[in-house]
Amino acid sequence: MHKRDFLLGAAAAAFAAPALAQPPAAKTDIPREWIDPDTGHRIVRLSDADNSKSLYFHDNAFTADGKWMIFDSPSGIQMVELGTRKIRQLTPKGYGSLMVSRTKNICYARKFPGGEKKSADDKGRDGIEIVAIDMDTGKIRTIAKDIKGYVTTVNADDTLLAGTWAEREYQLQPGPKVANTDGGYNAIGPDGKPLSFQAAKEVRMAERLAQNIPMEIFTLDIQTGERKVVTASTDWLNHVQFSPTDPHRLMYCHEGPWHSVNRIWTIRTDGTGKENVHKRMMNMEIAGHEFFAFDGERILYDLQTPRGEDFWMASYDLKTHKRIWYHMERNEWSVHFQISRDGKLFAGDGGDADMVARAPDGKWLYLFQPEIIEDLGVSAPNAAELVRPGVLRATKLVNLKAHNYNTEPNLQFTPDGKWIVFRSNMHGPIHVYAVQVAKA
Repeated sequence: MHKRDFLLGAAAAAFAAPALAQPPAAKTDIPREWIDPDTGHRIVRLSDADNSKSLYFHDNAFTADGKWMIFDSPSGIQMVELGTRKIRQLTPKGYGSLMVSRTKNICYARKFPGGEKKSADDKGRDGIEIVAIDMDTGKIRTIAKDIKGYVTTVNADDTLLAGTWAEREYQLQPGPKVANTDGGYNAIGPDGKPLSFQAAKEVRMAERLAQNIPMEIFTLDIQTGERKVVTASTDWLNHVQFSPTDPHRLMYCHEGPWHSVNRIWTIRTDGTGKENVHKRMMNMEIAGHEFFAFDGERILYDLQTPRGEDFWMASYDLKTHKRIWYHMERNEWSVHFQISRDGKLFAGDGGDADMVARAPDGKWLYLFQPEIIEDLGVSAPNAAELVRPGVLRATKLVNLKAHNYNTEPNLQFTPDGKWIVFRSNMHGPIHVYAVQVAKA
């Protein structure tokens, strides 16, 4: 493919990082690029090494200029020049990406004790380091060592880290992990038969929630190392993420089976302003996989009323407190959703028939055009106080029929909105791919 077919901006500057050994190429016959025959959209493979993974769906992977993206590989963190698809090794083995600064060419990462992450559940309680990596020079600077907790996010002005601490470790799924998945879950049902992956995962999450392990959400000052507790609870605190624009606003969740927890919360880093973003209105209503819009003004999340029956992408405005619910069809429900930088488009990574939507034909990567359902000229007297309805108009981008959703695709728009990056095991090993939003 010619460079112009994947150009995201001006030609990238020369990469000045020190030379490191390049990883081996994919061991299997996996195509580098193709046109999806069912959708007409171009797909490219960005990674070379088998079992490479793009970042979790709300962890920023891109430099502010849109030229570079990071991802994890078995040989360490790699960065790909999006204009050319050339890969550079950023770290040796033993480093795992946290996220990229939103304003600087800095990759924040974890260095695991012993030089290797032991498992998918490894939180690195003993010996983990948080580092800042200059993406122009490759220089690695240690920010903190032996942290009391697990750091997950960096704020908008690169002054604070945040994460969670638990009084004791608890592995959701003890034992060996399943290759080419997000770790694998297994459990036995009441009838003595093995449960499906998704059902077993819910059992394990319910067991974890019932432990009532004392936890904290904390911040670490990047310059001084000062540690401050933001909030504490015996609830399972998880999914901590900073606002992309407000350096002192955090969002987090009360983790567990979604129908039994009030999940989505925001709080200021000084512990004030705690707010439950979505309050359940019916039994078995669920909300989750929350994330910020890039302007920092809205929180978006998966909403089902009730679980597995009626599907919405919900939007909550942090300033006005107004809500929009965008409706979608069962097959269009997705494990994760994302929004473009300009806020005009959504995307979803679909799901298989074993997941909560029980979608008979849901294994697609979707592009969504949001559309507001307008009043018919005569409004309800309290219309301004009500949820504003909308609908998502779907376009299929990638046929994921060969993808095993035991690995979640975790999609992200590129900064210019022209491509969507995701991870997939559609060809066996996990790789990083991108699909072009416009038809080829």
